[in-house]
Amino acid sequence: MSSVRTAALAAFVACAGLWGVVANAQVYRIVGPDGKVTFSDRPPVDARAVPAQTVPITRSAGTGTASLPAEVRAAAQRFPVTLYTGADCNPCLSARSFLLSRGVPFTERTIITQDDVQAFQRLSGGTSMPFATIGGQHIRGFSDAEWGQYLDAAGYPKTSQLPPSYRNPDPSPLVAVQQPRPANGPAAAGTAAARAPAAQAPQPAETAPSDPGPQNPAGIRF
Repeated sequence: MSSVRTAALAAFVACAGLWGVVANAQVYRIVGPDGKVTFSDRPPVDARAVPAQTVPITRSAGTGTASLPAEVRAAAQRFPVTLYTGADCNPCLSARSFLLSRGVPFTERTIITQDDVQAFQRLSGGTSMPFATIGGQHIRGFSDAEWGQYLDAAGYPKTSQLPPSYRNPDPSPLVAVQQPRPANGPAAAGTAAARAPAAQAPQPAETAPSDPGPQNPAGIRF
């Protein structure tokens, strides 16, 4: 890799690290009494009194990590992988196949509904897919060489070590739909809605230095 390419990738990774908090936080979809939809990393002050849909959106690695080989388990715990895919997206199929063939445990979130799109834009800052998070790193589009480089730096084995019985969780929508909670009356609902915090900007996440080496020639930082 040329020095220019190495410098560009290092700069990109440094910027991507600022989104680490969002990628690993819990996001709430809140529908107010007036029908207005907001996304926040904080739940309502009094969820029992809010006649709204409040849905936690969780992002984590695949289930059953305790049974994984030590090297895979360590990488999945430190740098969990989440894949975001859309309908009729051939690059998304390629990205999924790449992760499966390499033996990377991952969670897949589908972007189908308008609510999914709104939450995805808040998370990624765009609408292009596939999109993946590896720990706090954000990767847009699919390139087997680029994705492989990030997985190498995160410590995932180059060839699959997953047991034959291992299965990733089934794909699930980014935003799940739940029935609204019953209100305790119009007055209580209005008061609780007024107290509900607005969406807050994520705080920058600290990044740990990683020097270039045989397993990480680009000096990727997580």
